[in-house]
Amino acid sequence: MIKTFRIVSILEGVSYLLLLFIATPIKYIVGNDIFVKILGMPHGLLFIAYVVLAVTMKYELNWNSKTFITVLAASIIPFGTFYIDKKYLRA
Repeated sequence: MIKTFRIVSILEGVSYLLLLFIATPIKYIVGNDIFVKILGMPHGLLFIAYVVLAVTMKYELNWNSKTFITVLAASIIPFGTFYIDKKYLRA
């Protein structure tokens, strides 16, 4: 289960960075929203998977409330999921 969460965590982080730093600037600077449309749905699905897996991991790894909130908050901070992978998921 940890391996699956790590994979989803990394993919969610990469999709968020691509959406935030590539697709959104292209949308507003060039006026072409195709990349937002292409990356938006996969990122949304990965975000939902991240949250569901975080809830599952909370019970599997006996995370306290502070750790759990940190893991959830990291999903909305750029590069946050990479921090979670390094700090909590690597064994």
